[in-house]
Amino acid sequence: MTFEITSKEIKVTAPMHEKLAMKYAKLERFNIPMINPHVTITKDKNNVKKIEASIHLPQGQLLAVSEGEDLYAAITILGQKLERQLNKYSEKHSAHKSGKEQCRAGVISGEELPVEKISDDELELAEY
Repeated sequence: MTFEITSKEIKVTAPMHEKLAMKYAKLERFNIPMINPHVTITKDKNNVKKIEASIHLPQGQLLAVSEGEDLYAAITILGQKLERQLNKYSEKHSAHKSGKEQCRAGVISGEELPVEKISDDELELAEY
C-alpha cells in the first residue's frame, strides 16, 4: 500500500517508514478500499511528537491523532486507533445488510415462531 508522509521538523527515517507501512498493511485485512492515506508528523516546543493520520474511505473518512515523547510508541497507538475506527466502519456497513444475508444463508428462516395465545378471561387490565 502506498501512503504519503509529510514531516515538519523531523526527518523520516527508514525504520519509521517501515513501522508505518506495517501498521497500514495491518489495515488492509479489512478489505476496504483506502483512498489517499496521509500521515503528518510534527514536533512541539516541548519535544512532544504529534502524528496525525487521515484515510478517505468510499463513504467516509478516518482521522486519528497520537502524541508522545517516543515517536514509535505514538505510531503504535495511532495504528490501534485507526484499526478500531476501521473495524467500527466495517461492522456498521455490514450490519445494515446482515438480516438479508442471514436469511439467504438459512440462519434466519421465514417461518413464524410459536405464539402462546391468551384468552380474554386470562387478561388482566391494569388500572392507572
